[in-house]
Order: sequence, then C-alpha cells, then structure tokens
Amino acid sequence: MAHDTDSLHANAPPPQVRESDPARGCSRLRGRVALLTAAARGIGFASAVRLAAEGAQVWITDRDGAAIDQAAQAAGRAGHTIHTRTMDSSNAADVAAVVADIAAEAGRIDILVNNAGGSLHTPYRFMDEDDGHWQRVMDLNLMGAVWASRAVLPGMAARGFGRVVNFGSKAGRFGSLIAGPNYAAAKGAIAALTRQMAQEFGPQGVTVNCICPGVVMTDRTRGLWEQRRSAEERARVLQEIPLRRHAEVEDVAAAVAFFASDDASFVTGVTLDLNGGQGMA
Repeated sequence: MAHDTDSLHANAPPPQVRESDPARGCSRLRGRVALLTAAARGIGFASAVRLAAEGAQVWITDRDGAAIDQAAQAAGRAGHTIHTRTMDSSNAADVAAVVADIAAEAGRIDILVNNAGGSLHTPYRFMDEDDGHWQRVMDLNLMGAVWASRAVLPGMAARGFGRVVNFGSKAGRFGSLIAGPNYAAAKGAIAALTRQMAQEFGPQGVTVNCICPGVVMTDRTRGLWEQRRSAEERARVLQEIPLRRHAEVEDVAAAVAFFASDDASFVTGVTLDLNGGQGMA
C-alpha cells in the first residue's frame, strides 16, 4: 500500500513526531506555502512535519476533523505549526471550495502534495470488486488528485512557480500483494497523469513528480498486511527487498521534501520508486 487514506480508523493512535528530525534547522522551503491532502496520519502527517521543519507554511486537510486536530497538536508539541481544514478528497465540490479557502487565507499555494488515497478495504480479487468499489477508489486516489491540482495549478502557472507531488504506488507499477486491481489501476493512472501534467505546466515553471512507495508500515497497512498475507509470505517478501526492511513514513517524507524543494528544480515528470530495491526482485 502506498499511503494512508483520509478514511481513518477511529481507534488509531494519535500521530507521533520522531524526535531525531533530520530536517531540523534546514530552511530549503522557507517562504513557501504547502498543502497536503488527507494528511492527518501516516505518510501525509510525516510529510507535513518534514515540510514544516524545512521552513514551509503547512496546511493539511482530512475529512476526520478530530484527527487533524490531533495532528496539529502533535506537530505543535514538536515545535512545528500546521494549519488544518476539514475536507473530503473524494468530493469534487468540497475540494474546490476548501482549497480556494486555503489559498485565499494563505495568499497562495506553492506546493501541493496529493497524498489522499488508499484501497478503502475493498476486495483484493478482481471478480470480487463491483462498480461501487471501483468508483470509490478511483474518486479518492485519482480524481482527488485531479480536483486538487485543478484548484491550484492556475495560480501556480500565473506566478511562474509551483511544485506538485503525486502519490502513486508500487502497486501501480508492479502489482500489489494486499490491495486490489482498482487500487493498482488508480495508482498506475496517477503516474501517467503526472507525466502529462509535467509536460503541460513545465513552461509555466511548475514541476510535477510522482512517488511510488512499496509497503510502508503505517497502522492501516500493517493491519492489511497481516490479514491478507501469512507470516511465511511476509517473511519471504521482506527477504526479497535488498535493503531488508519496509519503508518508514520518514523515508517517504524525505522524498516529498526533495521534490518540493529547489534541489529538484530541474526534475519533472519523474516516477520515483521508493521500495528498497524490491522492484528489481
């Protein structure tokens, strides 16, 4: 699974900020305004903290109001300010209204991280998925990114600067061991969308890149991993990863920060595999 959906477990523990923050004192993103969708927990939250630590003014959305309040509090305890808005990334009208409100209050949006996504616990097998399963997963993973990008790209293009970071997945490139074909198809489409957007908006100074994580051990993914694969299968998969571990949320957050920064100013249309070398196996 690539990342946490904005449909969160009610009993999920509050987000935690790692004490040894590799970006503390770094200011690559000072003066930039960043928006991350569905970022109350997991990869989204870790990425929000990383961007804030690098100097960005950070806004996060999630449809779980209590979760984003907890996220802001956790970031605050670690010395970072994160602004929040409740938003359902699978609802076009809500995305348009909330993103416009954030842009108006913040003055602009320089960095968009389309983090919203997930398999929504739909079935793993193709023949077990109905049209409703496909529609829900496509709306959240693909159309959520389309709607958020549509809301910020005109402003980025007008200012001659912008960074869009999309989340694909190893599932969209090599298939998934725990998520179904609807999720794999949506994430494959995200990579294609990234390349097309990069071509179209590059002349306006906007870069668009895609991160494709392998299994990232968030609370949600860990549960699915244990439900859908045996202990023997999980051990075998781990041995197939050259680095012999799964990704942590901080690994993904570091890639997000790179694509958002001026260090990646000549990088666009890229799909970055972030799987410890597992794609070679």
